[in-house]
Amino acid sequence: MITLADIHSARTRLNSVVVRTRLVPFEHAVPRVSRDLRDMGISTAGLFLKPENQQPIGAFKLRGAYNKIAALSPDDRNRGVISYSSGNHAQGVAYAARALGVKSVIVMPGNAPHIKQEATAKLGAEIVLVGPGSDERKRKAEDLAAQYGYIVVPPYNDEHIIAGQGTIGLEILEDLPDVELVLAPVGGGGLISGVATAIKLTKPWIKIVGVEPDLAADAQASFRSGKIVQFPAELVSRTVADGLRTQSIGPINFEHIRNYVDDIITVKEDEIQQTMKLLAQNDQTIAEPSGAVATAGFLFHCAELLKTKMSVAIISGGNIEPALFAELRD
Repeated sequence: MITLADIHSARTRLNSVVVRTRLVPFEHAVPRVSRDLRDMGISTAGLFLKPENQQPIGAFKLRGAYNKIAALSPDDRNRGVISYSSGNHAQGVAYAARALGVKSVIVMPGNAPHIKQEATAKLGAEIVLVGPGSDERKRKAEDLAAQYGYIVVPPYNDEHIIAGQGTIGLEILEDLPDVELVLAPVGGGGLISGVATAIKLTKPWIKIVGVEPDLAADAQASFRSGKIVQFPAELVSRTVADGLRTQSIGPINFEHIRNYVDDIITVKEDEIQQTMKLLAQNDQTIAEPSGAVATAGFLFHCAELLKTKMSVAIISGGNIEPALFAELRD
């Protein structure tokens, strides 16, 4: 289990590397939409958005990736790093590795969005493509690490990764000390593990709720059963939220979730797409499918949440395919 000290150490490493994103009131970001939602009986009063789409790579993943690589010894950095990711972690590792002068290799699924594959390559990473299963790309990365001596930088199941993502929780508490509820997307569990730890170890009464797609609800199944549940790749691949197609939560992440997360809810595909369309009306809040799920949880599942006056939904990323973005803006 990571500590608050670990998260503060991560923040020191990340100074001047990541953008200190500021909370955006939902009703200021999309005022006309807010009025329309009120007419539908959906209140967005007191909802703030944490726009991690504003990071240099367009997603929160830079925080954990940089913290992990920066913490390596000089000898380990000289060996180079390898990771496995459907997109945003890939870019985070490539960006961090380039900034620190480290060779990077990324194993990606062939069905990852082209915008994410191209962005990762432009950051200087060597890309290896495999099938859609998260287990498949993990095995390939581990095989290459054993063969060439690379250091593995996991996408979520790692203490340094979790601590880096936890810096988001520290920022939320600074910007909104009276926050009562924080919603975060759940894939492998790195983001919610770090955010929940930072917040619960500071103010344990604040509620932390994870949100994931109905079609990839392994985290909810794990949370409800008390043990890690794995879903088949062909099942989770159905969701439009490509960053949340992980087949199971990481073991380290699961321990943090069991200790610090209050609930995990799910959203439907059309709710994700409706939320993306709403958020796309403001350049500050553009969200890719995975980045929209936390806001979708608040907008469409308020009955499952405690009534609160101050809530935060994390927009985890905004790396959206141009064609899809054009559709949302029509």
